[in-house]
Amino acid sequence: MHLLRLIPAILLLFSQASAQQTGSVRGVVTLEASGDPLHHATVTVSRTGRVAETGEDGRYEITGVAPGTYSIHAHLQSLSDEVKTVTVRAGEAVTVDFKLRLASMRQTLTVTATEKEQTTFESFQTVTSLDAVDLALKSKPSLGELLDNQPGVAKRSFGPGSARPVIRGFDGDRVLVMQDGIPTSSLSSQSGDHGESLDPSSLDRLEVVKGPATLLYGSNAIGGAINAVTGHHQIHDHPHQGLRGYTTAFGGSTNGQAGGAAGFDLGLGHWLIWGNGSGQRTGDYKTPEGTVENSRTRLSNSSGGLSWFGTKTFFDTGYRYEEGKYGIPFASEFEGGGEEGADHEHISLAFRRHNLRLGTGWKDLDFVLPSFRLSFNFADWQHKELEGDQVGTQFRNKQITYRGVFQQRKAGRLTGSFGFQGSQRSYKTTGAEALAPPVNQDNIAVFALEEVALEKFRLQFGGRVDNVRYKPDGLRDRSFTGGSGAVGIYVPTWKNGAFVTNFTSSFRAPALEELYNLGPHIGNLTFEIGNPNLGRERSNGVDVSLRHNASRVRAEANFFYYGISNFVYLAPNGEIEDGLIAADYFQGNSRFTGTELGLDVALHEKLWLNTGLDYVNAELKTGMALPRIPPLRGRAGFDFRSGNFSLRPEVRMAAAQDRLFETETRTAGYTVFNMNASYTVPRKHVAHIFGAEAFNLGDRLYRNHLSFIKDRAAEIGRGVRFTYTLRFF
Repeated sequence: MHLLRLIPAILLLFSQASAQQTGSVRGVVTLEASGDPLHHATVTVSRTGRVAETGEDGRYEITGVAPGTYSIHAHLQSLSDEVKTVTVRAGEAVTVDFKLRLASMRQTLTVTATEKEQTTFESFQTVTSLDAVDLALKSKPSLGELLDNQPGVAKRSFGPGSARPVIRGFDGDRVLVMQDGIPTSSLSSQSGDHGESLDPSSLDRLEVVKGPATLLYGSNAIGGAINAVTGHHQIHDHPHQGLRGYTTAFGGSTNGQAGGAAGFDLGLGHWLIWGNGSGQRTGDYKTPEGTVENSRTRLSNSSGGLSWFGTKTFFDTGYRYEEGKYGIPFASEFEGGGEEGADHEHISLAFRRHNLRLGTGWKDLDFVLPSFRLSFNFADWQHKELEGDQVGTQFRNKQITYRGVFQQRKAGRLTGSFGFQGSQRSYKTTGAEALAPPVNQDNIAVFALEEVALEKFRLQFGGRVDNVRYKPDGLRDRSFTGGSGAVGIYVPTWKNGAFVTNFTSSFRAPALEELYNLGPHIGNLTFEIGNPNLGRERSNGVDVSLRHNASRVRAEANFFYYGISNFVYLAPNGEIEDGLIAADYFQGNSRFTGTELGLDVALHEKLWLNTGLDYVNAELKTGMALPRIPPLRGRAGFDFRSGNFSLRPEVRMAAAQDRLFETETRTAGYTVFNMNASYTVPRKHVAHIFGAEAFNLGDRLYRNHLSFIKDRAAEIGRGVRFTYTLRFF
């Protein structure tokens, strides 16, 4: 809370700072192979929010840049990014030219960490970022399947359609899933059989912020945040003229996967019109033990919108509709008391989401607050749990979210942003698994994040205050208010190296299901007994990161420790209810420790060695291990590039998980071999990308420790997947 008391004084000091003279950055972006100028390439002055797009001649200019040293980042889909470091002086123009090409390693961007574009290397938090090309080559039926095996990320599942990411061992309500910085309002956090409806094939970028993201995004981001970036609701930073877009098709064996996606942006003067559509389906997947029945999935979405951007103001609006259906393997047997082989109706989950979004604000004002963005989001989520063709339980979640963020003008060495966020939620279930009464939930918060760039290092600090209120029908109302604070230091060490450390103190209110659930819950394989008397959680943690980013070596070592008081967990009470283990929501003190290590080395101009390892140890301070914690995992592979061709063999390994919660069984270790290949045909403003993946080449029988059905369903067997993507820009 001491950090929160500093914020008014800092903002007062900032508002009294006089405007200072600025400089500019200009140059040209070309295609290295031919020297042709590239239009619509994005050039960003990192950490400032200053962005420009190149014209038909490949030239750009960014004005109003405060004096200082910055990373300048050039980006164009399907080509490599390039980053250069420059020093801007008052009243001067700096020329920075870029040549983009195909490369084995890409610089990656993030907007999620600070709401300003910067490279992941410069970020105070540890961020993994996948761009549109990565996403197209990794087409998967769910968000959890897509992000599984990314550093520090595993998947919790009740089958492929319900897979949801787990970050550093944190699951459920402690991991926030967003789209363009706004929560998706799905119910994937509430149950092991609830999936996340986002279709990655329609995204521009997918970002994973590891560690507490509570300062900017909310009290339930205590474990991390995942942000699906479409780009359409940030178009005031990236205006362009003309048509650009993409089309993707993919298919695979072992689960009968097939699907595709297409989208476009059309810029006409001050206006931009955009639209996207995608769809995919999979059949029951096969394992070395046989086919896992009722594991099929279906997902589709369509969206469109309109934006207008002027010299100083902008607005945008967009609508998205998603629907799908996926099977819940073995759920009917659990519901029937665990009787295998009986004639049960398959249980599946059908969902749909309406999403309407509006945004407006100003930019580039000659004012102490040069930019502001206000967003409104309405989401109407509904899913039905089907027993055959009969509706068993119906869930409805309506949520209105608003968010406003002010960006401050740089004053001396100080810059930052502050804002407010709130939501109103109406939750209702009917049917056999109506575990909680109808509940209205209201959240409101204010936050600030500041940065000071000193000569030898950068400091970042900020705070947030949240109020969360529950109003359940027939039960006692609850209200929780808490503050979160953080301070971090970023120190350039040697050339291309950096040391980063953060201390965070984060507040989380108990989730709706933790307070009010009561009844048989097949999705979590328990008879849940909520506790309306739960108190708030408090997490105090330290993250340490050591990074190196050079042309021939990239390395990163991350270490973390989080001590959480009043940690909410579900523990069996020794009773059996409706054929399920009865479990109460309790609170106790816990700790999470772990590491993520990565090393990529260029053995030759055309050959890279890529390695990595991650580990989490999580337990109550009584010594009891927490459930569904990923085991020690490692990876090693090569990336061979010759011209436009890439071949990437890899081996993925996991140790046995012997640290078990009292209701868990041991999961054996495994080794799996995969092979990926791609061929890109780049042209001046068109790219054709062909991809192929052969997975589980040895047809290894292995199981995911985080799966609710791991003892009955192994992971997918040997198979192949093919993709084709056309991008025009």
